[in-house]
Amino acid sequence: MAEYWWSARRAALELKPGVQLPLAAPPGFALLRPLIHKGWEMVLAALELSRPDLDLQAYLAHYRDQLQAALERWQLAPELLQRALEDLRHRALAQDRAAWLALHQPYPGVVKRLSQLAAEGSDWVVLTTKGRAFACELLAAHGLEPRAVYGHEQGSKPEVLLRLGQEQPGLPLWFVEDRRPTLEQVRATAGLESVRCFLVSWGYLGPQDRQDLPPGIVLLEPDRFAAPLASWP
Repeated sequence: MAEYWWSARRAALELKPGVQLPLAAPPGFALLRPLIHKGWEMVLAALELSRPDLDLQAYLAHYRDQLQAALERWQLAPELLQRALEDLRHRALAQDRAAWLALHQPYPGVVKRLSQLAAEGSDWVVLTTKGRAFACELLAAHGLEPRAVYGHEQGSKPEVLLRLGQEQPGLPLWFVEDRRPTLEQVRATAGLESVRCFLVSWGYLGPQDRQDLPPGIVLLEPDRFAAPLASWP
């Protein structure tokens, strides 16, 4: 969360220098974060949070509709917002890589568990809506070496899963994700019926995301995540 606000705030100020944004992430940013899907939305959220007249509850209740209205209000396009975010992150890495990396804190136990997968003979890959270069920097900083990293440049997560399945037919695919709508999209995608979908109980979940999960999506708690794969639900 620290890096998300740090980068989103600075990108927003570069695009619209006149806005007023606090150094620390406002409470509204944490509430919006579970709804945000792509990086450019974070920058737009920062701009929206600068509005004194923002109705945050209405924004939360109708997030997708509010996105388009916000783009029109600020006269910005997703491509411009995304480029501003990625340019800023590139500069941050070039100017002070250690400081940028220090803004990220991995969830407890995650780095250790991923490191164990290779010893268990289980290949793993990373699918992220973050730019691939930034994801690789974060993984390398923690000594993690997945078989591959797929950023937003390589397509949506369902698209990448389809390609992985086509490259190695019959290979079991387990998809671990903290965004429920993404898992629901995978479940609804033809050709991904055999993918086992896990919603982690940590991460950027909304208040209702753990409840009444549809068939084919199971909740993964930290203790089960840390356990051998054979014991996963």
